[in-house]
Amino acid sequence: MQVLINATVDNEFNIRRGRTLAYLTIIWNSLEGLIAVGAGIVAGSIALVGFGIDSVIEVSSGAIILWRLASGEHRERLALRLVGFSFLALTAYIAFDAVKSLWLREPPETTYIGIGIAALSLVVMPILARAKRKVAANLNSAAMHADSRQTDLCAYLSAILLGGLILNAIFGWWWADPAAALVMVPIIAKEGVDALRGETCCDAGDCD
Repeated sequence: MQVLINATVDNEFNIRRGRTLAYLTIIWNSLEGLIAVGAGIVAGSIALVGFGIDSVIEVSSGAIILWRLASGEHRERLALRLVGFSFLALTAYIAFDAVKSLWLREPPETTYIGIGIAALSLVVMPILARAKRKVAANLNSAAMHADSRQTDLCAYLSAILLGGLILNAIFGWWWADPAAALVMVPIIAKEGVDALRGETCCDAGDCD
């Protein structure tokens, strides 16, 4: 009886922690998305706008996880599929805009705001992703683990974006920005397909 009570208490604690992380994801990415999209439009940076759109999709992913935690485990597979669709939506947008920019030779302007937000995200996202994976493992939630992978991706995209923006700022390599955006495409697409198939690292017991 005591073991059952302890398990229930632990489960409730992890659900509360999961909700807190989802709210943090929504708040952070809302701010990050607004800044990135705004700065990207002003500078004409495809990679920066794509990064901002990714932040918006992260917000939707956080909302999906909140819904999953409120609805219970019977909504797990649907939540996972919704996260997967959000990955693929981002893939299509970035691929189209990056190819268009390269074809039309549209050079972006230097954006120090973009460099700053990418650098800050590179610090924050891995910490948030690690906390999500821990809760995902405790709840045995593939949907939340997929959400943590999306947060991991945000960190990878930050590094790619930062490289493209710095190369453009220092050397004037206009193509580095859309090229950086294209590097993001297969990474994001794979995560989306895996989520739609229900394949996550949690299936192998690797959520830590």
